[in-house]
Amino acid sequence: MLLLTPGPVQTHPSVRAAMAEDVAPWDSSFRPLYTRLRERIRVIAGGVEGVHVTLPLQVAGHMMMEAALRTFVPADRAVLVPVNGQYARRAVKLGRLAGRRVVELAVPDTRGVTPSEIQAALAAHPECSHVALVYSETGSGIVNDPAAIGAVVRAAGRRMIVDAVSAFGALPIDLAQQPEIDTVLFTSNKCLEGLPGFAFAVSRIDSCEAAAGHAGSWSLDLADVWANTRASGMGSLRFTGPVQSLLALDVALDRFDAEGGQPARLARYRANADALYRGLKGLGLKPYVEAAEQGPIVVTIHQPAGFVLADFVEALKRQGVLISSYYTSVQSSFRIGTIGDVHLADMEKAVAAVKAALDELGLRQAA
Repeated sequence: MLLLTPGPVQTHPSVRAAMAEDVAPWDSSFRPLYTRLRERIRVIAGGVEGVHVTLPLQVAGHMMMEAALRTFVPADRAVLVPVNGQYARRAVKLGRLAGRRVVELAVPDTRGVTPSEIQAALAAHPECSHVALVYSETGSGIVNDPAAIGAVVRAAGRRMIVDAVSAFGALPIDLAQQPEIDTVLFTSNKCLEGLPGFAFAVSRIDSCEAAAGHAGSWSLDLADVWANTRASGMGSLRFTGPVQSLLALDVALDRFDAEGGQPARLARYRANADALYRGLKGLGLKPYVEAAEQGPIVVTIHQPAGFVLADFVEALKRQGVLISSYYTSVQSSFRIGTIGDVHLADMEKAVAAVKAALDELGLRQAA
């Protein structure tokens, strides 16, 4: 089965095979591997040694977002969230349930937020110490630009949290050039093409130290992860986690380096998305966003008349392709991921599978 979702993603057999080993995370032989992984990840993020540190948690991506909001946003301040997709809406909910004040900036889910919109919102809301930005919104496929937004945030003297869960490893980030970013967060899966199990935040050390005691949680306190690192070393975990996924990530990062790193991975995903976008449009389907707004992570399509998503997903599975069985865009849609260990031939297979599924369901005329 060809897995084409924006996460979890299709992985290489060598990555999956790396998990077939029992390991003891407290053993001295595991510590160098864990240390090496954290350093490799910091480098991909453009983090500076002694300024930034990789902080792992054995959680899903949205749990890491909660940890970031709890840790870095002071309880007496607020966070501005540009809302142009489901994952921004999750950030709003997570922030409020964590007891933080949240200011929503409504943006259509068909385009990225602009720097001028952020600038105006920050001017109108001096209570906001932070902007929480979702880099890649996988509901519609759009991308927000953390470099352009960060320049406005930096000029306003505010801070930024970047949710790069579906972006990191493909879309660029350079923490050395963006001192306003307290943390960028992501997972071991998605564009790194490892297996799910761990989430990571590459964070400023000074921001972690200033945030001690903010979180109101032990499990989701990134400042405490840093305190444990400082006391016990980079090879130490606070709590036992799915460490086999770290073995898989080590192999996945070897593959990442061999491919040519972030620029090469972005080029492959971009080519995948462009081919899929053209192919589905060629079938008479209507993309959810204009080509200029289409990111490289997932292609989202308006549902044609008479479409039933559950039936379509099952028809695609009969063609050997698995996609998400739900949508999170404002309007009814379906989405096909273009990331993971997939290539142009897989996009051709996906287009052919969509055509066959539409034919089977009698929906080609509607498309």
